[in-house]
Amino acid sequence: MTFKLDHAAFAAEAVAPETQDLNLDISYKLSRLPDQWSFTPALVRERRRAGFGPFPLARKSDRAETIQIFGSHGPIDLRLIRPAGPIAGVYLHIHGGGWTLGASDYQDPMLEAIADASGLAALSVEYRLAPENPYPKGPDDCEAAALWLIREGLARIGGTKLAIGGESAGAHLSVVTCLRLRDKHGLTPFSAANLISGCFDLGLTPSARHWGYEKLVLNTRDIEMFVRHFLLHGGDTRDPDISPIQADLTGMPPALFSTGTRDPVLDDSLLMAMRWVSAGSPAELAVYPGGCHVFQLFDFPMAHRSIDRCGAFLKAAIETE
Repeated sequence: MTFKLDHAAFAAEAVAPETQDLNLDISYKLSRLPDQWSFTPALVRERRRAGFGPFPLARKSDRAETIQIFGSHGPIDLRLIRPAGPIAGVYLHIHGGGWTLGASDYQDPMLEAIADASGLAALSVEYRLAPENPYPKGPDDCEAAALWLIREGLARIGGTKLAIGGESAGAHLSVVTCLRLRDKHGLTPFSAANLISGCFDLGLTPSARHWGYEKLVLNTRDIEMFVRHFLLHGGDTRDPDISPIQADLTGMPPALFSTGTRDPVLDDSLLMAMRWVSAGSPAELAVYPGGCHVFQLFDFPMAHRSIDRCGAFLKAAIETE
């Protein structure tokens, strides 16, 4: 099997002018905002709801509905966006935000596009956030959502196929959920995993550790602080339930790893894709020149191309299984 990564993607001349302009705009705007770590996470969440953050406020889908289930820590809201056409199954989505920020309704346009392209209803998990609810509560909620989906949710929503995925911390939690289902419940239900800008090593990969202070969505200090919040009550970053890059990845579903060359956690996707393949699990790696962390949440051409590829990947995976 050949797994080819084109070095040309990392060349400066490969970065489109609109991508360069976006990165400059993000860095400039974030440099003018107060240090987010001078506020409580709860206040940062409020400020992001008001538009003070690295990502633009996304339009709320008029298709969205809420389903409430119960897990070991109490109620969990699931945000459902059905595709425009027939439902082939469900895409279990886990949002990003460093296990500390973010919400299930922050990426509705992207989930609409993925749902329509794949035929999978997007079901986004409103999992508990750190530091108020540190590890293992967030992963526990995602595990509970996956089990509910397998046992009764799919029959309720429609279709027969299941996929999973998310962005940043959501990609991390997606892999953790797959591992928990396999190891604790003997289940491998997903036909595909859509993993965008994942942070898979909480001990920090070289790109995260050496990124420095440049604030292009996030920097090294941000990643360290997010990990500190997530592991507020302690935890070994070598534990596969915390850093899934350390896990036995046998039996994982076909995965698409998407990352940008200007993402501090670039190495996480590069290394995890190699580990995925070496464990015998199919993987595709999409590297976007100049792409910042979760650039898919910005409205510009490269983001649209990446989202289109995610939708096409999921559609192909459920059709060829």
